[in-house]
Amino acid sequence: MKKLNLLMRPSRILFSFLMLNLFFVMPTWGADNMRFHGALVAEPCTIRPGDEAITMSFDPVVDKLIYSRQRTLGKQFEIHLVDCDITLGNIVTIKFTGNNNPKLPGLLAVSDPDMGVGIGIETLAGNLLPLDQSSDEMILSNNSNTISLKAYVQGEPDAISQRTIKRGEFNAVATFNLQYY
Repeated sequence: MKKLNLLMRPSRILFSFLMLNLFFVMPTWGADNMRFHGALVAEPCTIRPGDEAITMSFDPVVDKLIYSRQRTLGKQFEIHLVDCDITLGNIVTIKFTGNNNPKLPGLLAVSDPDMGVGIGIETLAGNLLPLDQSSDEMILSNNSNTISLKAYVQGEPDAISQRTIKRGEFNAVATFNLQYY
């Protein structure tokens, strides 16, 4: 029995130590240093499924065309707005954001900055829709609406004059934001 007590003693000491720590260790709480803000809103329209991420592939762009005309013809794309309730707002503007081409202000930079081209977005009438600027206001109608725009490839002035447009694949990413009024 005495031998059993000697074996139990270390476990009693450990148990006592743990219990003592439980009573004397106080939980600590950080100051209120995290705040969350948000807003729930009702949007007048819904973007048609599939239109929230648009992939546009340009036909092969011939550098001779860029040298002679500075840019390609615009290729049309559309953003479809469905389930529109104009009692919540009947005007919309669109704004595109992305990496600006420093040599072509308002146009998207492509993945290779040495390529010598940028991507522009324009209205069907051919008016530039510069990055980071809202479009003209568009009037919405009930149910469904379509925003039709065009994208094009344009050569940088120096790359055209020095004939240094680089051939190869390119890509760019833009994000569009709809603002309702």
